[in-house]
Amino acid sequence: MQHFEDSIYNLIVETSTNLPGDVRRAVAKGRALEDIATRSGLALTTIAQNIGMAELQVSPICQDTGMLTFIIHTPVGVNQIEMKKDIYNAITRATKDGKLRPNSVDSLTGENSGNNLGEGTPVIHFEQWEEQGIDVRLILKGGGCENKNIQYSLPAELEGLGKAGRDLDGIRKCILHSVYQAQGQGCSAGFIGVGIGGDRTTGYELAKKQLFRKVDDVNPIEDLNKLEDYVMENANKLGIGTMGFGGEVTLLGCKVGVMNRLPASFFVSVAYNCWAFRRQGVLIDPSTGTIQDWLYESGTGISVEGSKVPEVGDSPESKSESREVRLTTPISEEDIRSLRVGDVVILSGEMHTGRDALHKYLMDHDSPVDLNGAVIYHCGPVMLKDEEGWHVKAAGPTTSIREEPYQGDILKKFGIRAVIGKGGMGPKTLQALQEHGGVYLNAIGGAAQYYAECIKKVNAVDFMEFGIPEAMWHLEVDGFAAIVTMDAHGNSLHADVEKDSAAKLTQFKEPVFK
Repeated sequence: MQHFEDSIYNLIVETSTNLPGDVRRAVAKGRALEDIATRSGLALTTIAQNIGMAELQVSPICQDTGMLTFIIHTPVGVNQIEMKKDIYNAITRATKDGKLRPNSVDSLTGENSGNNLGEGTPVIHFEQWEEQGIDVRLILKGGGCENKNIQYSLPAELEGLGKAGRDLDGIRKCILHSVYQAQGQGCSAGFIGVGIGGDRTTGYELAKKQLFRKVDDVNPIEDLNKLEDYVMENANKLGIGTMGFGGEVTLLGCKVGVMNRLPASFFVSVAYNCWAFRRQGVLIDPSTGTIQDWLYESGTGISVEGSKVPEVGDSPESKSESREVRLTTPISEEDIRSLRVGDVVILSGEMHTGRDALHKYLMDHDSPVDLNGAVIYHCGPVMLKDEEGWHVKAAGPTTSIREEPYQGDILKKFGIRAVIGKGGMGPKTLQALQEHGGVYLNAIGGAAQYYAECIKKVNAVDFMEFGIPEAMWHLEVDGFAAIVTMDAHGNSLHADVEKDSAAKLTQFKEPVFK
């Protein structure tokens, strides 16, 4: 199969850069349900623009290109050892070309392999079948949504929902709770795959396999079809909204599968996927390795953009409370304390990326640059280097809650005035923002091309030994927009939405399926 490596490379590029047609239609349907002039409406419009930009530029839709997971069906006799070698070569090429971010990290040393290869990465599931062709399916599921996966062991007592028993109604409660607990941290509006039964391992595998189903398919099991319809009708009533900003659209798809279990165990496993639902598949000729057919409809020609991103003044939320504020780094405490939740901040000047490795380092060491009045961006960009230097290929925000143990201390230690990320942070950070004079700015998760366009220059980089995603990149930006969701006055939009959605969750306590 002399062309197999090229076919896998093309599959990786298409999956990373071009959202499939069924997913685009789901996003477009969600946009139609949301008021375009709200924070969630603005976020969905930005998402739609980002989808088009990624396709046009053949660049990653989201900077977190996730854990590559392949499910491959082969005829008897096909050499799977040689196929693996070609897959590894294709992944190395795609990483070098900036279609994938180097995401494979040694769990003990923290060292990044640099090419997305390592023990356990990528994930490849081979299965034989009696068909003649080779069926290769790939999903790129980022860490932010992977961290919101959840598994329930029934019976269980669930917050707001009471007892969930070992029956269809207990499963219903688990699914609704899984959407609630994700809030905006998994880059809602999202998709979920649900696995009923199995053991702890196979339950999660079944849940992730549901994400390979097409968004508009119909479950052949009547009870599960009813359950999927129920979840899609009611999960959006929680009011979590896109990015957790509050709103009408929290879930874009729900697929449920079932398998047998042990008498003593009853697991409900949920695989949460962000709006950047990147999965694709190909049918490959086993004699040549060439692609015979694509298994999911291409997104090319299916626009989800609609109207342009609305001006802040167009929003009913903004007319009473919010405004657009332009700031240039370094930022003063006075400017920061003038901001309120809901304000849209347009940043220019230098900002600095910082993720897990940097935050841990800064707790006990000095910063290589002056951070007084600075902005820290929770981001692990996709970067390429040529003779002119480093270039940003994708640069959306990462989930911020991971930095909660460090963020408040680092803010005060270095005089940082603003933190940019997604999904919000907790009470320790909120208290530090209030005491020190800082704000948390929520960027649109997954909008990696939208934000990369705002980055005009890479000024420098420190800590390359941490790997590209974890390094401290010093970036010159212009027109970088994000929403204040935690301010210096003790207000948190994230806490408000979570409290409101918790109250709404209780309406689903009574049995539905008997």
